Amino acid sequence: MKPRRYPPVAAMTAAGQTGVVRDIFTTVHGRYDFLNHLLSLRRDVGWRAVAIGRMSFPRTRRFLDVATGTADLAIAAARRHPGVRVVGLDFAAPMLEVGRRKVRVAGLSERIELLEGDALALPFPDRSFDVTAVAFGMRNMPDKLRVLREMARVTAPGGQVMILEMTFAPRPLFRPLYGFYLGGVLPRLARLFARNGATYFYLGDSIRHFPAPPVLASLMRQAGLQSVSWHRLTFGTAYLHIGRTPGGF
Repeated sequence: MKPRRYPPVAAMTAAGQTGVVRDIFTTVHGRYDFLNHLLSLRRDVGWRAVAIGRMSFPRTRRFLDVATGTADLAIAAARRHPGVRVVGLDFAAPMLEVGRRKVRVAGLSERIELLEGDALALPFPDRSFDVTAVAFGMRNMPDKLRVLREMARVTAPGGQVMILEMTFAPRPLFRPLYGFYLGGVLPRLARLFARNGATYFYLGDSIRHFPAPPVLASLMRQAGLQSVSWHRLTFGTAYLHIGRTPGGF
């Protein structure tokens, strides 16, 4: 079978990137977790733990995981915060099926609900969740400001909006090595394990084109969030951004 090829992220239209992402997540879902753990050297697990450790649930006791994928963040949050109910939303049905199996195996079906839906039009009333988060999905969303506004809308007053994402903003001494990894090592590793090796060419390219931390923080403020902060993880290969909705106690 001839391998897929995707255009560079910089050359994609919004509709084109959405189509590429949909194609990727309908072909890689079966090995998505394995590849993520392998290619991040399992740092993705630790990064999620950092985000979950900063979550607080004073009002609704509900958490929304946008672009939940196979529900890793949803499951980890439910385990860390036993009194919280979790909703995970994603537009890729095959990823959600994997996630639902994992939720059942974890014995969390009564507390975690996974829904198919669009991050650009979240199907929830205003102020529904104490925490709304995206982990490793924001780079796949062309209209980031609109997604952030939707996340802010469904978050309770004083609640948290979190973005956990891999970036190309490492410390200067680490930047050449990280660039070589994204452009050279990562795609070659992926070809050994993924049917669609082009997935990880896209992944590396999408990381390179993700907004730098100050730029993403500015978008979060434009979406109406306050007290926006960002936190460097693993030499700056990933960042956790946290903003709060107006109001609160």
